[in-house]
Amino acid sequence: MKYLGLFLSFVLLLCLAPMPYGYFTLVRFLTMVGFGYMAFLYFKQRKEVLTWTFVTLALLFQPFAKIGLGRTVWNIVDVIVAIGLIVLFFIEWKGGKKASSNISFNMPTGPASSNTDNRIEFTLEGKLAPKELIYVASEEDKELTDLFESNPDVLEGWGKMIGFHVIYLPLLMKRLANKEVLQYRAPYLSEAEINKINIGNDFMLRFLDNPSDRTRIKQGFIRTEDIHRGTDGNDKATNRFYPISSKSNEPIADQLHNIGKLINNETQRAELPSYKNREWFVHKDILDYEQRYYEEPPKDADNQFNSQLGNDSINDLLEEVKERIAKLRQRGISQYILEQLIHPDDRLSRLIIMKDYRIILPDYNNMEIKMEPLTKAVYLLFLKHPEGIMFKCLPDYRKELAEIYNRLRPLGLTDRAVQSIEDVTNPLLNSINEKCARIRGAFVGQFDDHMARHYYIDGRRGEVKKIALPRDMVVWE
Repeated sequence: MKYLGLFLSFVLLLCLAPMPYGYFTLVRFLTMVGFGYMAFLYFKQRKEVLTWTFVTLALLFQPFAKIGLGRTVWNIVDVIVAIGLIVLFFIEWKGGKKASSNISFNMPTGPASSNTDNRIEFTLEGKLAPKELIYVASEEDKELTDLFESNPDVLEGWGKMIGFHVIYLPLLMKRLANKEVLQYRAPYLSEAEINKINIGNDFMLRFLDNPSDRTRIKQGFIRTEDIHRGTDGNDKATNRFYPISSKSNEPIADQLHNIGKLINNETQRAELPSYKNREWFVHKDILDYEQRYYEEPPKDADNQFNSQLGNDSINDLLEEVKERIAKLRQRGISQYILEQLIHPDDRLSRLIIMKDYRIILPDYNNMEIKMEPLTKAVYLLFLKHPEGIMFKCLPDYRKELAEIYNRLRPLGLTDRAVQSIEDVTNPLLNSINEKCARIRGAFVGQFDDHMARHYYIDGRRGEVKKIALPRDMVVWE
């Protein structure tokens, strides 16, 4: 398409000369096809204005249902369109050199090819999430930097087309303007500490298994293909690298398209195991016996408890809590990269029960954990019993729970409150599980589960449920 516009402008300007009638018919065919092809290319590049412009021109010049404008008007139209094509050519030529609107990609060893071994070993800390691409650079390419930072939709749109989430690290902190995601991951960080956090395009290179591989990575994208055990006994991440450079003469849209095809070819090679001809791993007679004598466990509170040991499901939480957690976990940011960036640890906060029974975490920027009265009463009951409580023994704690609730509601117990307390201490009902889910939601709605799990009620089914937080970190005022 690079010189098609110039060719069509030359054809149109020749219409000003005394040409035979057949030439004008030929011009209509040439311009219809040429403008239609240009419209298609601009459509692929998501340039809507130019797409519709050339669709309109193709319809205007088509030879099948001729639009009669007269020789004079057609000459004016020919000149205007020819000048427009020439101007567009020079704008795109200049823009291509500056890598502004037409992105350029170049594999230093030639076009993207499945024959090129682009695998580089990283330590396990350098792994990425599935369907994730991250731009990395050991040397700054100012033109690419200016392009990606001023046009973030370029990478975002390309990522959607190939089914990958593309991350440009320098924009990471700009997306976290309110720092909410960072504080969710590491609630102990102060505003001053968060403001000091910065990240560059060379961030991932610190996780290269072989530092000399840094010379292979000028600018480009990486994705994780495999996790395996290295010869040194440590787990490694095999990352694929796709170089990119603003020095290429090839349009970036085409180059990114080639990368997308290369990634697709690479991922298609992984064949799923076939189970068509597999033998039974367990003899059918054994399965029949187990099914015949299988007894469904009783549906009491303990068997319905959603234990979080080895699990981080949020399905049992309230919808508004699930929506908040989903936003904080999936705000277009790699959670693994965030972990490497802020190094979240298990830096626990003290838990203070104020005189008015507000729950405060002073070491998490004085965070307050809010709960409804009965839910808070259940939480305080378990907090008072570090040894834990078996759900089947809940009736033994009914009186103590009522006393705690009465302190939270000093006006006295209503009939409805008494019934609620009886329900929550009835091991055959699901009320206690609902309260435990609300308690967990109160914490994981404020900070990530890898720390919140120390604060809410948890335990395996059939075993005691308790709060794991060491009691020397609990202060009762």
